[in-house]
Amino acid sequence: MKHLGSFHKLLFLGLLGCAQSTLANVTLPALITDNMVLQQKSEVALWGWADPSETVTVTASWTKAPVKATADAQGNWLVRVPTAKAGGPYTLTFEGKNKLTVNNVLLGEVWLCSGQSNMVFPVTKRPNSGSYTGIINAEEVIPKANYPNIRMFTVKNKVGDTPQKDVQGSWAVCSPQTVGEFSAVAYFFGKEVFEKTHYPIGLINSTWGGTPAESWTRKDVLEKAPELQPILARYELGLQNYDQKLADYKTQLEAYKQAKVADPKTPLTAPRELIGPTSNKSPYKLYNAMIHPLIPYTLKGVIWYQGESNVEHAYQYRKLFPAMIASWRAEWQQPSLPFYFVQIAPHRTGNPELREAQLLTMQTVPHTGMAVITDAGDSLDIHPRNKEVVGHRLALWALAKEYGQKNLAYSGPVYHDMKMEKGKARLTFDYMAGGLVAQGGSELKQFTIAGADSVFVPAQAKIEGKSVVVWSDRVKQPVAVRFAWREVPKPNFYNAAGLPATPFRTDTWRTPTQGKL
Repeated sequence: MKHLGSFHKLLFLGLLGCAQSTLANVTLPALITDNMVLQQKSEVALWGWADPSETVTVTASWTKAPVKATADAQGNWLVRVPTAKAGGPYTLTFEGKNKLTVNNVLLGEVWLCSGQSNMVFPVTKRPNSGSYTGIINAEEVIPKANYPNIRMFTVKNKVGDTPQKDVQGSWAVCSPQTVGEFSAVAYFFGKEVFEKTHYPIGLINSTWGGTPAESWTRKDVLEKAPELQPILARYELGLQNYDQKLADYKTQLEAYKQAKVADPKTPLTAPRELIGPTSNKSPYKLYNAMIHPLIPYTLKGVIWYQGESNVEHAYQYRKLFPAMIASWRAEWQQPSLPFYFVQIAPHRTGNPELREAQLLTMQTVPHTGMAVITDAGDSLDIHPRNKEVVGHRLALWALAKEYGQKNLAYSGPVYHDMKMEKGKARLTFDYMAGGLVAQGGSELKQFTIAGADSVFVPAQAKIEGKSVVVWSDRVKQPVAVRFAWREVPKPNFYNAAGLPATPFRTDTWRTPTQGKL
């Protein structure tokens, strides 16, 4: 027995030594691994963990000049390394009590790609997903996707009650074998930027379907803004008696499923999904687990496709979306971080107020841009499959604003102002790109007009030079005009560059979701 006790003692000491050795090792976040892309011509952040007070030496093969950091009392360390112009492959070495080497590193352009399911939507069909049916031209696109200088890091879905230190994921080199699981919008965006600039492209895909913008927003941002505090109040109210609510929900859901099986044509509504403590729709928790751990990885910019899950509180999105953008910029310490986003596509569950909130964000928040896709929606499918046009229109903004592509049209017409002329409204627009166009005819569709009674009626509209004239014989003294102001707009109003006009209204009358808590 004495011998056995000595054995246990030796085993304990050995395990303790292994644990101490493990603690001594320099470790890196998931982002800093083979095949990564770092932002060119900048000072990029590289970080990780080690023993408290341990010295970590970082050497980049493009400079040979090492940079050193000392881990703090919690073992955190961070260095900033100057990067050269686009190129590679290079290596990075990290050395403390151990040595790590990261291979096949490229210097190029790094874009964070985030949002809900339309940004998740992969190039190829995802079996049994229901939602992810693949892009319309997958058979043509996939065999040609031989772009080793385009890489994508896909963040594993996770919810976090508190800000997390790391994510799960890895960098995938674009090829016909890997591109199928790439976010299609991000892929087409990256491909076009690469083809026009020849810079390596790193795409960080942090997305989750069905998620509202508050899930991606830091908690204190929601707490400090009076307009956003109701989001947290709704969430906390939903958590009260949650176990009983969950049991009731499961019972209702089972009854709904059985009724649909018994009679599939019965017009039933599924019970509303609960937002519980582990829900991906709960506020701030995706920020904690899927955005915070990416900071401070140096970015060129952000592309964003989200909004469908905020249509019930569309007016609130006017405050929420800009607040989220501002907080991300502050966290990354990049106050002018470009942020280009997609206006939600036409769908029967859509809301013109949400599109307006997105338009107002573009007009009021510097260094933002909006891709309009009113011509690329599907009234019955909230996931339209033509993602190439979406990536292309996002890329136009980046190419024009970030990469110096001259004389490149990047936006469709945006309403500027209105004047009344003898019972008709004359509207002017920005971003005309050589002129205004009514595709498929001489008259513009989906304009409505109203008098002081706020009752909108269908209007006639035609292009006259650099303006649009709108009128109706039913409204003798018009005061307001709206364009494509509906759930499923199908307008024909473009500029000469073939980019569609954004829906808009000239009035500021109260909308259905205004004031909704």
